[in-house]
Amino acid sequence: MTNEHPASSTKPKLNFRFLLSGAWIGGFVFCIIFAIATVFLGNWQMDRRMDKLDEINTIVDNYDKQPVSYAEASHVFSDFDEQQKWTPITVRGEYLDEDTLVARNRPRAGRPGFEVLVPFRTDSGDRILVDRGWLPLGVDASAPDSVPAPPEGQTEIIIRAMPGEVSVDRGAPEGQVASINLASIRDQLGYDIADEAYGLMAAESPAPAESPQQMPEPQRDEGPHLSYSMQWFTFGLMSFVVWGWLAYQKAVRNREDEMYGEREEDGFISAHRVERVKPVKRRKGQMTDEEIEDAMLNG
Repeated sequence: MTNEHPASSTKPKLNFRFLLSGAWIGGFVFCIIFAIATVFLGNWQMDRRMDKLDEINTIVDNYDKQPVSYAEASHVFSDFDEQQKWTPITVRGEYLDEDTLVARNRPRAGRPGFEVLVPFRTDSGDRILVDRGWLPLGVDASAPDSVPAPPEGQTEIIIRAMPGEVSVDRGAPEGQVASINLASIRDQLGYDIADEAYGLMAAESPAPAESPQQMPEPQRDEGPHLSYSMQWFTFGLMSFVVWGWLAYQKAVRNREDEMYGEREEDGFISAHRVERVKPVKRRKGQMTDEEIEDAMLNG
């Protein structure tokens, strides 16, 4: 009949006291710091998505609606609001063709080029800047090969309101600008123009024989910001999951070490105590198998 010790028939409970050690506490603190960083990055991506959605909503609300008269919308160019972006406006007056400028470094569909900027004097005497469209690089790449002239005399145009751009820290050759910064363009022209917004060409009447390429309709795609945000939040959560999994594996290994380290009287030999017995040779030959076994049992 075999006498079985009670401890040998049941597994000890998992012990997580090691989590109070400096290394494991430090690992948990790292998870907290990492999670805070990922939440910040996830919220940043959500903010970018909301900004993009606001822009898409503005496009949907304004881009295709019926043009309003300049008399109703003249304030847009002197007191611009982002909600007025892309608003179509009908303006009557004449181009100041002699003051035409081109904006450099304006890519379109992967091709570098220029945008043609012409001041427009309205019937009310105001001056606004009109972006008539896009031209590709010329032969020498420093300017367009030619700039199509706008209609002469009295002209009716439909433009979409756009905010002026920030100034950039680089120069441009004569007759060109580095950005559509309206204050800088006003100083370059030497007379007042509306300095909060400009007009992006939609139509001209009478239509000229040749004109720059019209700018494409803005995209209504919110981009990958939502998926990026979810990824950052997931990374933060996974840091705690990995820390917990490592802690569980450590506790399991500790329990196994405790089980296999029980006393020999319980029917186990500690894995840490098993030693290789070095046989001792007799004077007249090697030990027999029985002698080797006796030496192992006797320690």
